[in-house]
Amino acid sequence: MSENLPPCPQCAGEYTYEMNGLMVCPECGHEWAPGEVTGDGSAAGAGERVVKDAVGNVLSDGDTVTVVKALKVKGSASGIKAGTKVRNIRLVDGVDGHDIDCRIEGFGAMQLKSSVVKKA
Repeated sequence: MSENLPPCPQCAGEYTYEMNGLMVCPECGHEWAPGEVTGDGSAAGAGERVVKDAVGNVLSDGDTVTVVKALKVKGSASGIKAGTKVRNIRLVDGVDGHDIDCRIEGFGAMQLKSSVVKKA
């Protein structure tokens, strides 16, 4: 590779790569747009988007959350029960208010709204 890619603004990892217009750090999983990094290495847009859970706790990538109310799942006879733990969430700009990307055991990959979870 002949191009110099910037280090990760979160963990300062040097093994970053570009994927779908975003820069990705394989060490911590942080994703950012190439123009978001300021001179001191911090993300310029880090303070813009804050995702909070049902009780007001700030969520971040990699957190473990608990579902606070039973959820119906399309195409499934049973839904997700209240109290189900979801590990290693990822915050995304989803459609229709679904801003958490996760994998739930027994259901697979899906997106959740932050208003139906609380930080564990």
